[in-house]
Amino acid sequence: MDLAATFGPIDIYLFDQILRGRIPRGARVLEAGCGGGRNIHYLMQAGYDVSAVDDDPRAIAAVRGLAATLAPALPPSQLRVEPVEAMTFEAESFDVVLSIAVLHFARDDAHFAAMLESLWRVLRPHGRLFCRLASTIGMETRMQRISGRRHHLPDGSDRYLVDEALLLEWTRRLGGSLLDPLKTTVVQDQRCMTTWVVQKP
Repeated sequence: MDLAATFGPIDIYLFDQILRGRIPRGARVLEAGCGGGRNIHYLMQAGYDVSAVDDDPRAIAAVRGLAATLAPALPPSQLRVEPVEAMTFEAESFDVVLSIAVLHFARDDAHFAAMLESLWRVLRPHGRLFCRLASTIGMETRMQRISGRRHHLPDGSDRYLVDEALLLEWTRRLGGSLLDPLKTTVVQDQRCMTTWVVQKP
């Protein structure tokens, strides 16, 4: 089996969810902030009902090109140029929603809340929200605060950074429950990436 051809450059923590059966066959999946589609390559090829949004037209063009090869029956209308906080998909229409390296681009608390509430709105009851986002967890003293939760990271980027307390508070506020404990990867004194997996009641 050619693993690279089958799975593409998938996020390893999303691959873990697939291996554990968290994205069952037949699930309707949305990637919000899809970029070039690296995390839905396998899902398209495996016949999942995939949708995607990104506010960059070039990203959606790339994903449509990927779909033309891997999932030619996928309706182009399911791949949309629109911001995460203003998605036009119907409420409660997806079994799984993916947000990978997107939420840390929030401008401020209000923008973060708008994006997160939009992700939750389109998730069906008992659906699963999978997020990977930058955090301060494990490198609290290395981040330089700009304002609010915006920080300058040692890797040179500026990001909206969450912490454990905020993610647990949002889990409670949404009425969800953690499917896994929060897991954070510290990338050699450069940044921290936290995996947050929440189930809707």
